[in-house]
Amino acid sequence: MTSTEHRPRRLEAEELFADPAFASPLISPDGNRIAYLAPAHGRRNVWVRSIDEEHEDARCVTHDERRGISTFFFCDDARWLLYLQDTDGNEDWHLFRVDLRSPDAPAFDLTPLAPGSRVFAAEPLRSRPATVLTTMNRRPAALDTFLIDVPTGEITLHHEQPGPGQDLLLDGDGEPAFLARVTDDGDTEFSAIDPASGQHQVLLRVGGADHPMGVEIQQAAPDGSGLVLGSYLDGDDLKLVRVDRITGEIRVLAAVEGWSLDILSVLAPGVLPPTLYTDRRSGEILAARFTGPRPHIEVIDPAFAEVHAALSELSDGVLGSLSSDLSGQRWIATFLHDRDPHVAWFHDRTTGVSRRLFPPSPHRAPEDLAPMEPISLTARDGLPLQGFLTLPRGHPPRDLPLVLEVHGGPWVHDSWGFNPQAQFLASRGYAVLQVNYRGSSGYGRRHTLAAVGEFAGAMHDDLLDAVEWAVAQGIADPERVAILGASYGGYAALVGAAFTPERFAAAVDIVGIADLTSFLRNLPPVSHPYLRSNWLTYVGDPEDPAQEADMQARSPLTHVDRITTPLLIAHGANDARVQRTESDTLVASLRERGVAVRYLLADDEGHGFGNPENQIRLQQAIAEHFATHL
Repeated sequence: MTSTEHRPRRLEAEELFADPAFASPLISPDGNRIAYLAPAHGRRNVWVRSIDEEHEDARCVTHDERRGISTFFFCDDARWLLYLQDTDGNEDWHLFRVDLRSPDAPAFDLTPLAPGSRVFAAEPLRSRPATVLTTMNRRPAALDTFLIDVPTGEITLHHEQPGPGQDLLLDGDGEPAFLARVTDDGDTEFSAIDPASGQHQVLLRVGGADHPMGVEIQQAAPDGSGLVLGSYLDGDDLKLVRVDRITGEIRVLAAVEGWSLDILSVLAPGVLPPTLYTDRRSGEILAARFTGPRPHIEVIDPAFAEVHAALSELSDGVLGSLSSDLSGQRWIATFLHDRDPHVAWFHDRTTGVSRRLFPPSPHRAPEDLAPMEPISLTARDGLPLQGFLTLPRGHPPRDLPLVLEVHGGPWVHDSWGFNPQAQFLASRGYAVLQVNYRGSSGYGRRHTLAAVGEFAGAMHDDLLDAVEWAVAQGIADPERVAILGASYGGYAALVGAAFTPERFAAAVDIVGIADLTSFLRNLPPVSHPYLRSNWLTYVGDPEDPAQEADMQARSPLTHVDRITTPLLIAHGANDARVQRTESDTLVASLRERGVAVRYLLADDEGHGFGNPENQIRLQQAIAEHFATHL
């Protein structure tokens, strides 16, 4: 090693899982201020400072001490900043208001709700400054839309949901333009709404199983003249299309041959890059993201091409988040990158001047991190599979201990970018393999539909085939393979331990499903109309005895007596998706049989660990678990 080479070092959990010093910046509507996330009061809070770097006027404007903030935004009136917060991970989201003229005052809850009700969506209504359109289930089983006057806090019912599984798509003035209705067989039917008479005209119907998360993009054009959708049309790739409200004519807005719209890509927890970029003032679509070995940004609005070209010169990563002032002259962009994550730049279109904003992790250099490389393989039935491999730096890529990291969902997908879990393990000498098994989003209609009826079946075979690929390449030591995942990934880890215990020397289940029937029966009533296109079609209906029996056969809890793989299980006591009783029951049964299992239960967490001290404790336990059993 020469003196100019960067020596690999082990990365501690605190370096990768503590809150960054600067993250998620947004520019204010008037272009004069930046809001961003940074630590304060032991948690991730919102700070505001001048866009002018010469002014050291940064100030913390939120004061949460129990749980970090992830989602926040400016009103069109820059005096007001809004953010979402739940209680200890229970996902009962409330919308809070901060008055930037009195930033030390306590935040005001704009949505006082009964337990079990929550805010599902909130965005400024462009035609009415200082007003927010908010979707809530004040009625437990209905998603109604409300207008909230931000300065006064007054809440007005704007539109009731017409019926279960029926969603109004509003134009830029907040008026109903289209209706999306989930049919009894799980399809989605779209109708245009006549603004004068209120009558509906059916435009098209989209297959439900093709879109297990519902039609992922469905919105009205700002002027209400068209319906914007993610659609396969007659092919295998998911395209962005516009349907004319009068004629029903379908026009393709953006498509990339061989790749689909990048819907629900998984990076670090809480990092979900947008599929569409829109103009702040008009709401028109500027660009769309597509999948690939590295995500691809397809420009739609010609006027945005100049801005995108200028931004693309600033980083060798891929455009992540994007915000601008109302004039469209001042921009802040972040970039996705496997080794230099969350880098943010300010770009002034008027002057052409750009500058890099504050470093998110000043203690860590890109050279400390390992590259994430795209890989491809073929499943045993011929289905092409794509994935990513992160190899430890400074180690020959031969006969390494391998960790198979399985994404959740399952209808999301792994994407190129910064993965703190992979970096943490790679710095300890493990190869980390991620594969977008069948059912993952972003890889076409055929890839998605191949997962119907294949929980603990071909979906698990895809994971085994990926391991065999790594072994055949000489990368992985076949005797030192572990499986790790959260949510569906936790289910996959339990399936690995219960169905193929001979393959895995260790397993880590984080908030995973142990009992498919219990999981489905405990989902909240408001979700029931939307289950037909996903869980009921792909897995089964627990109210049908034959399907219930099949679901039990595919549940790890049914096969707990076959588990011999050493397990680490982590769960949040307030998990609103997977009940903690599933993990409680599994752990009790394993301990009764004397199987090695360590159980981390966090009283202040939900479906995943969000507080840094809990995440760090979990990662330290993972490191100990793999060091012992691999």
